[in-house]
Amino acid sequence: MPYVLIRHTVADYPKWKRAFDGHGRARKSGGSKGGQLFRSAAKPKDVFILLRWNDLRRAKKFAKSADLRKAMKAAGVRGKPDVFFLQASARTTK
Repeated sequence: MPYVLIRHTVADYPKWKRAFDGHGRARKSGGSKGGQLFRSAAKPKDVFILLRWNDLRRAKKFAKSADLRKAMKAAGVRGKPDVFFLQASARTTK
């Protein structure tokens, strides 16, 4: 299953989180199967998003969309995000 890992800096986390939650339908219709949010312990305005996708091609299309850029700007994302497209290779329990 493909994953997308995104790291970006936000101006105001609560504002960003509301916008992220409000954009959930767009992610789902783009093929996202949900995921997990993380914040840096040292820099809480650095946000990491790990999302599962049903198809790598659809994930890349979504990541390049004008709708996503507009949503990130409105949410207060600062600068250009780091985006990584990943494939799961193993699971560990330890």
